[in-house]
Order: sequence, then structure tokens, then C-alpha cells
Amino acid sequence: MKRDGAGHGEASVPNCAGRRFAIVTAQFYSGLGEALIEGARRALRDCNVDAHDVESFSVPGCFELPLACRNLVESNRYDAIVALGAVVRGETPHFDYVAGECARGIMDVQLSSGVPIGFGVLTTDTYEQAEQRADPKRGDKGYHAAIAAATLLQMTSPPSRAGFR
Repeated sequence: MKRDGAGHGEASVPNCAGRRFAIVTAQFYSGLGEALIEGARRALRDCNVDAHDVESFSVPGCFELPLACRNLVESNRYDAIVALGAVVRGETPHFDYVAGECARGIMDVQLSSGVPIGFGVLTTDTYEQAEQRADPKRGDKGYHAAIAAATLLQMTSPPSRAGFR
């Protein structure tokens, strides 16, 4: 992909000029969230998305991401969404419930609505692993999630929601 970060080849990124994106981020690990947002915004710039066509929202944690995505889809203001956050394994089964339900919920919203949602929710054993995956110079998963949403968006019909500015 053509990009500013760690460089993974020179394949071109989709052109999404004129499309509107929402970035929704779980704030439980706010430092990780900021790194993921940075990567997502850079990816959207690489896809020719104007900064005014990107809005950011936050929710308390990853369990809340699916409902936030559904509400953003139902607003008819966005052509695609990027969902970001991190779930780090702890000493209880909480990780299994939150990570699995978050992924399932986001997929359900995407499949039922047809609106692309880039999945940038990190699921790691340690906080250090999550830092590595979120870091724009190493894993850059925020960038990859935004590129995934933009790529799927490019496969859809012309902008239908972009007129609701």
C-alpha cells in the first residue's frame, strides 16, 4: 500500500474522494485509541478523503462499538465506518465475552446494513502487544482498518449518503 508509515509495498489505495467516514473508538485504553485514530486518519488522507468528511466519535469500551456503529449507519450520514479499540486478556473470562461479542456485533451491523465497517479492534494477550499493533510505525492497525473500509466502499455503488453534510 502507498502510505506514509512503515511501508508494506506500493499497491495503490482506493480513491474515496467525496465519501464520508465515521471513526468510532473505544476509550477504555485511550492511548491505544489515539494511535489507532492517527493511523485511520492517515489512511483516509491517502484515499483522498477530505478531513471535513471524517467525523470521530468515542464510546466507553469495545462492548459499546456495535451499537454505536448501528446508530451511525442509521443516521445515513456516512458511507463507511472505522471501528477502533483494544481488548486485552486479563485473569478472568471477560476478554472472551467482550472480544467475541464486539466482533459479532460489528459484523452483524455490517451485514445487515451493507455499510462497510473496518474492524480495527485489537485483541491481544498483553498491553504491550496492543501497543505494538496500534503504533503507526509498527503494526499500524488503525491504518489497515480504514483501508479495509475504503476498499469495501469502493466496491459499492456511487455515494448515497455523502449529500447529507
